[in-house]
Amino acid sequence: MNETSFKILLVEDDEALQFIVKDNLEQNGYVVEAAGDGKAALDLFSKDSFDLIVLDVMLPKIDGFQVAEKIRAENHHVPIIFLTARSMTEDKIKGLTIGGDDYIPKPFSMEELLLKIKIFLRRSQSQPLNDNNENGVMKIGRFLFHPEELYLIIDNNTRSLTLKEAELIRFFAEHPNKVLSRNEILEKVWGTDDYFLGRSLDVFISRLRKYFKADPSVKIVNLHGIGFRFSVK
Repeated sequence: MNETSFKILLVEDDEALQFIVKDNLEQNGYVVEAAGDGKAALDLFSKDSFDLIVLDVMLPKIDGFQVAEKIRAENHHVPIIFLTARSMTEDKIKGLTIGGDDYIPKPFSMEELLLKIKIFLRRSQSQPLNDNNENGVMKIGRFLFHPEELYLIIDNNTRSLTLKEAELIRFFAEHPNKVLSRNEILEKVWGTDDYFLGRSLDVFISRLRKYFKADPSVKIVNLHGIGFRFSVK
């Protein structure tokens, strides 16, 4: 699939910034629908399908966090990249906790945004790697993990996953019972390694631990100062 096939929903209330970002995205071959507030964004989302969402946090009418929550209630697959002017790490962590896949703090460079969009779109269109049967289903303890459909199933209970959750689970499942450094996980799953992504990783680890709690034989073990081990008996 080429870039001209990808449709992006851009949600930004600063008219000048919205114009600049939209223009740059279109210059790079993307189809872009833009909204200036949360309500307009949800209206567009309900009427059309998008491959990725670039979402400002501080929005009129309905803020970005609420927009993300409503989108995630309907669609767990579409990648969401937050734009945030807030310096509080807690706000960034909240965005990831409610289903965002990544964030870019303002001010940001278009090169950084374009790179992250390209990475997310490429990964969202890629096929699962090294699956342990021809149907692409991976068995993890008592769980059945469907990386392509973004599902995790145990005892007929199905949990929908975000793209980033599924990528992290898949990376762990491909390296069971091995010591994985934080840097290695960030590089392989996020494509880069920095301090705030390290904090993001902690949020995702906490979330996955809750998901796997139903089977005590599956654990994500913290190795202080080193990284993690995905323990599967």
